[in-house]
Amino acid sequence: MGWVSAGDYEVALEDGKVVCRNAAGRRLKSVPAKLADDPAVVGLRQLTEWLERHERQCLADVERWMLRSLPVPLDVLTRVWPDPAWRSALRDLVVSGADGRVAGFLRDADPERGLGLVDLDGDTVRIAPDLVRLPHPVLLEDLEELREFAVELGVEQRAQQLFREVWHRPAALDAEATSVEEYAGGAFKQQRFLHGRVAQLGYRVRGGSAICSVREDGRAVEARVWVGDYDGYDDAETGPLMWTDPAGRVLKLGLIGPVAWSEGMRMAAALYAGRDIEDEERAA
Repeated sequence: MGWVSAGDYEVALEDGKVVCRNAAGRRLKSVPAKLADDPAVVGLRQLTEWLERHERQCLADVERWMLRSLPVPLDVLTRVWPDPAWRSALRDLVVSGADGRVAGFLRDADPERGLGLVDLDGDTVRIAPDLVRLPHPVLLEDLEELREFAVELGVEQRAQQLFREVWHRPAALDAEATSVEEYAGGAFKQQRFLHGRVAQLGYRVRGGSAICSVREDGRAVEARVWVGDYDGYDDAETGPLMWTDPAGRVLKLGLIGPVAWSEGMRMAAALYAGRDIEDEERAA
């Protein structure tokens, strides 16, 4: 982006920050205070805020495609790819075609040539499926090998996929049970700390429960951990983890798919990790 006049100075946007130079062209260490209300400076700062929101939204949308197992039309990827925010969120993700088999790491999306990938042999290839899938890591059979290969390639995924924590449903699970107690009982000195933990992790609270929404095999499922109705300064603790359908009916564990299981356990474990360790140590 070029320089814009602001009084006796010129300002520009560089690496997400407003920079300034004087009439002689010398860069200043900071934007002079007297320019704080200049329309050019205000406009650039508003643009910076918008770009930051846009970048966060792109990343959130890409992760939502993965969490909800949503196939993405090739045309959508090729249209958004020129946008740096979208490209940053999508680059290096493992993608698969219509057959569900891993095709490679996404490096390019072009309307004429389709997707450019680095395949599992390290070669650059092109594919053009009508629908592209961003598989959740728990569905990748060779996840550890893919992680090792990604390290060799120097892959850096902004959207959490390969290096996202995953939990597999135990083989000896009681299929008729309706809750998991593993991460229940995490104590917090004040309930606002627990609710703050929920917000910090990017989840929301509804009806006294932290909620993680997943769509799997065309079915919407919510993982829930009880965190209590907000009353601020009373102590609180995490409750058991359970899953419900859109109507709020609790589901038996045997009906929970691999993605919903992994994401529910991930949320419960992350909430539990924020508990008050000092009280536990004193009690021990």
